[in-house]
Amino acid sequence: MNDFLFYLKLGWEHIISLDALDHQLFVLVLICAYNWNDLKKILILVTAFTIGHSITLALSVLDLFRVESTLIEFLIPLTIVLTALDNMLLRSRPKNLATMNYILAMVFGLVHGMGFANIARMSMAKEQSIFLPLLGFNIGLELGQIVVVAVLLIFSFIAVSLFKVSRKDWILFISSGVFFLSLQMTLERIPG
Repeated sequence: MNDFLFYLKLGWEHIISLDALDHQLFVLVLICAYNWNDLKKILILVTAFTIGHSITLALSVLDLFRVESTLIEFLIPLTIVLTALDNMLLRSRPKNLATMNYILAMVFGLVHGMGFANIARMSMAKEQSIFLPLLGFNIGLELGQIVVVAVLLIFSFIAVSLFKVSRKDWILFISSGVFFLSLQMTLERIPG
């Protein structure tokens, strides 16, 4: 049980900590097109990300799949850049945007999962089963994402409902800000 709780906390911190800006930006740009009425869609969306994340994390921890960490550290913010760009290009067609976001969440979750694999490999004992650690980590990650989503939806509600910012302008504002922040992160991490 201690292992489970350790990895649950690790998953929680993986999304909640101040060092998790890339994950927080990804969740922000992924859900900025939604509101509280779309909560079920949002939960499916962040769960799609967690599923993609879990697949590559499991494959990496089992040492069935390895990618150079400098490449992954470059690809993670690049996925955020692409998601933000997609939002900016499709913001006038919310239905297309929602469909594309499900695909991006799953595919980019695969990339993000590889980013944590080295840490997970080092923290797990060779003889340790990966089931409970991965389950704990993914539950912690999912719980953290739900908290991040709730906070972001509150800010979205305030902007759109109270300050009367149009949904399209909100999507453009958030996506543009995230685009430039993550582009800077991408450029700083170009593999040399």
